[in-house]
Amino acid sequence: MNQEQQTIIDSIADGVFTIDSDWKITSFNRAAETITGVLRSQAIGRSCCEVFRASICETNCALKQTMKTGKPLVNKTVYIINSRGRQIPISISTALLKDSKGKVIGGVETFRDLSVVEELRKELQKQYSFADIIGRSSRMRDLFAILPEISESNSTVLLEGASGTGKELFARAIHHLSPRNKKNFVAINCGALPDTLLESELFGYKAGAFTDARKDKAGRFVLADKGTLFLDEIGDISPAMQIRLLRVLQERVFEPLGSVEPICVDVRVIAASNKDLNKLVQKGLFREDLYYRINVIKLKLPPLRDRREDIPLLADHFIAKLNHRQDKAIAGLSPQVVKVLLEYDYPGNVRELENILEHAFVLCRQNVIELNHLPKYLLENTLPELSIPKAGTTLQEMEIFMIQDAIRRNRGNRTLAARELGIDASTLFRKIKRLNIALPNDTTQTHPA
Repeated sequence: MNQEQQTIIDSIADGVFTIDSDWKITSFNRAAETITGVLRSQAIGRSCCEVFRASICETNCALKQTMKTGKPLVNKTVYIINSRGRQIPISISTALLKDSKGKVIGGVETFRDLSVVEELRKELQKQYSFADIIGRSSRMRDLFAILPEISESNSTVLLEGASGTGKELFARAIHHLSPRNKKNFVAINCGALPDTLLESELFGYKAGAFTDARKDKAGRFVLADKGTLFLDEIGDISPAMQIRLLRVLQERVFEPLGSVEPICVDVRVIAASNKDLNKLVQKGLFREDLYYRINVIKLKLPPLRDRREDIPLLADHFIAKLNHRQDKAIAGLSPQVVKVLLEYDYPGNVRELENILEHAFVLCRQNVIELNHLPKYLLENTLPELSIPKAGTTLQEMEIFMIQDAIRRNRGNRTLAARELGIDASTLFRKIKRLNIALPNDTTQTHPA
């Protein structure tokens, strides 16, 4: 490479290097030196995998793919190890090098340091996370704001929310922020055990209390002494167990099975339910006195469909987690995948979103998750696309398209669609009627009577 060519590539902000047919580096620009910490004189003549020590060098080399297929690769995210042993995220693009006769004589790779982008992502995650709970929606920020005060107290907390909304995460956050954090956080799923097992798990037993009780067993209340006991799905316990539990919560005293000696404990109780306990009380299915004993501080955790603005942030969090766990370097989601994820209702909430992304990780062999990597049921439940009007569309046809699209994106809610279009709901109804706009049968009837 002559001096003029070297000056040109040295002026480029991205790292650039070239290799010959033997995989030896033949040029290495100034930005490549800065990003890798390797001098040009040290890099030229060495194989690229020795210099970069990238996450894909051994098994999925980008340049090797390009040399094999002849197809360039654009903006693949990988990690390299610099000269100081620090892992650096970079975005790489590759292409073939050919001579004047069109013969392939090597390859070229450009790469961009994503460290600043990664730091910004981490800062953003810190800004919108609280003790491993992710969220930037107003409802989540409201919960974050009161968690420290709740954690400082010793009051019993009731967490209500659908399955998968993160009730145990909140319980653990309250414990770790509390003065009790040096002691145990003990969790038990009350709905998963029959009464006899639940009683022995909560209160323990003495040797000889029943046939298989060969030695004493400490219950969860004892294990959580001076700490926190998390009673998950408390709404599923039987009336008899409700009475027993009420006495313990009132007096903090109980007797293990087979014992007459009372045990006193100092335990903070956090209860959780995926049911509305107040409604269970009204139906006579849950004791009112127990309800008021555990309902000192109530936190209602929103389902994911009511905090859709958190979905991209949660997806980013799960992608980083899965990259680390599965040793991959997936950069993110395609715009089409983001659209599908934002429109889905998530009956399984945050847990379902994590499962969807783990499914995609298994199938994804590139650096971006695409629609074909998602579970089939997710695509089947996605709202149908409307065809975008072509050039020459009349004003009336465009108006029909805009109305249909707004109603589709708001899942049939005409009030929300009208608000999005900047018109009154009654105006929208008149336009639908005047233009004879066909709408799905399940659209929400929100027009004036």
